[in-house]
Amino acid sequence: MELSDIRGLGPARLKALREAGIHTVRDLLMRLPSSYKDTEHPQPVASLHPGQPACVEGYLKGSPTLARFSGKTMVSAQVADESGVISCRWFNQPWMKDLLRPEGPLLLYGRVGEFRGKKVLLSPSLEKERALLAQYRPIPGIPQKTYAGYVREALPQAGAVLPETLPEETLVRRGLPGLAEAVRTAHQPRDAEVLSQARRRFDFEDLLFYQAAMDRLRSGTQQGVPFSFPEDGPERFWASLPFPPTGAQKRVLDEIARDLRKPVPMSRLVQGDVGCGKTALAFGAMYLAKLSGFQSALMAPTEILARQHLESANRVLAPLGLTCGLLTGHMKAQERRDALLQIRTGGWDAVIGTHALISRDVEYANLGLIITDEQHRFGVRQRKSLALKADREPHTLVLSATPIPRSLALVLYGDLELSVVDEMPPGRTPVLTRIVPEEKRPGLYEFIVREASAGHQTYIVCPLVEESDTLDVPSAQEVYAELCRGPLSALRLGLTWGGQPAEEKDRVLAAFAGGKLDVLVATTVIEVGVNVPNATVMVIESADRFGLSQLHQLRGRVGRGAEQSWCFLMAEKNDRLSVLCRTNDGFEIAREDLRQRGPGELMGTQQHGVPMLPGLKEGYDVALIQAARDEWKLLQEPGHEAARAAVTEGADELYRRTVETVAFN
Repeated sequence: MELSDIRGLGPARLKALREAGIHTVRDLLMRLPSSYKDTEHPQPVASLHPGQPACVEGYLKGSPTLARFSGKTMVSAQVADESGVISCRWFNQPWMKDLLRPEGPLLLYGRVGEFRGKKVLLSPSLEKERALLAQYRPIPGIPQKTYAGYVREALPQAGAVLPETLPEETLVRRGLPGLAEAVRTAHQPRDAEVLSQARRRFDFEDLLFYQAAMDRLRSGTQQGVPFSFPEDGPERFWASLPFPPTGAQKRVLDEIARDLRKPVPMSRLVQGDVGCGKTALAFGAMYLAKLSGFQSALMAPTEILARQHLESANRVLAPLGLTCGLLTGHMKAQERRDALLQIRTGGWDAVIGTHALISRDVEYANLGLIITDEQHRFGVRQRKSLALKADREPHTLVLSATPIPRSLALVLYGDLELSVVDEMPPGRTPVLTRIVPEEKRPGLYEFIVREASAGHQTYIVCPLVEESDTLDVPSAQEVYAELCRGPLSALRLGLTWGGQPAEEKDRVLAAFAGGKLDVLVATTVIEVGVNVPNATVMVIESADRFGLSQLHQLRGRVGRGAEQSWCFLMAEKNDRLSVLCRTNDGFEIAREDLRQRGPGELMGTQQHGVPMLPGLKEGYDVALIQAARDEWKLLQEPGHEAARAAVTEGADELYRRTVETVAFN
């Protein structure tokens, strides 16, 4: 069957399809729906939230009205169910007034809006049946219903034009439907459960092909140097600390130790919330590097954080025989020359610093391990530049409280191994997060005053330093001035931002850390590198302007002591920010960020954007990712040659598309 054989597909629309990249019936069927209109499960009116699509089943309350203004029309109607009443509005669709019949129930589908504090269903469609209805990305010149008709007519040909792309043994082992069946289900799902299985098949295939492509790319990478240290190296490290490790810390350091012994360079992400003990794990890895005769380098995003790490390293590592030193961009000339000499001659076993570690004049004696902390603050090229300082490919460890979408994607799809520190040390209390609308601001300030009277401190974070002519958001300077003369005038306030002179910034941060300030008004300069256990309140102005990952990082500045801590997001309630209210799990937050923003180019250098694999925009559950990785490992074993060849062939296109742009993390 050719495209031109489909009924109703004339020359103009055939040209429109070809311009959209659809040249064959196979292309038409493999262009899967972008979303689904769920009219199968109507929602109670009382449960609707602004900004979300919704299906409502109810009865007309009163008669529809038609209003005309400035050459436009608006039909209004009230629809009620057992839970409540919602106003529905149709713009420039005057015929809807006659289509809305009072005799029977109405099934409506549209987006929920808000007008003067009340929920409104905007231009909902009048549905005839309860179903899951496929929705497609628009193609200029072809209406949605017309395109869906073309797909419907082509579906009987799915078995003939869609040869299977996964090995039969893989389909059976993983309980996946065949390609033709999955495509038919995707376009015409019988129910949500069957649709979920079809989606699972497509996602699994993407992941499996990616594993194969990554293996091919890795085959040309440089060999690393296996570390050699006593079997009880990790135990010696933990025994030297004044506190016992958590079970998660012991497990993760063992995973790191196994990687370090291999001739293949380690590439591992340690993910865990603030306070779970990631820094101790970094120091443990540095200790194992020292036992093996190698230098290690830890790169932090700010000088404040680098200096804090140095202080901690001297307490933890110096008693174990490691010499530790600091390199930053703000050193005096002689101090920098001395530091470069210690690094070049091996006088320092552990080098801690900022971007200065990758400066052109920095030479390492025997660099074997690189660690990047708060890794979302570094670009791909910055991390790679540090690795290139070594004679041979070094082991790499990255730490993050919340991986950004690109980094999370790389972990999930094979370039990074993942260790999750999913256990907090005893005594840590989870931070409670709430969304605070503007009308509740006075109550928030009263709460801050009460916290101050109890001896606790507060951060107030603003998106801007100064007032803006184009953005209607509060600046740090505005908020600071208003609070000083208004609701918090009785408290001790400080102000800091990124461009503030270094000495002044250090003075303000030191005053806050020392308990000499009750409230610190700041920009995101305090996102990392500020550790004040006495701070129990985080207020984030215009929270909608921040990404979820950044909000989670900011929240991590509180909850560092035993007292209950709070994070208040100044914004109107919405589903995106609600993610932070229901979880403190940075991994879950990053998955949501991935779903919303996409992972960028998984094998390239772009940080965000349209994913290269079609299924990636939805994100994946961890179990499916692990299943794909396990399947690819199994196919490497003897007896699976034919299946391995089939997957490798399927991955060839992905490999060819990406081989020119690879930049390993």
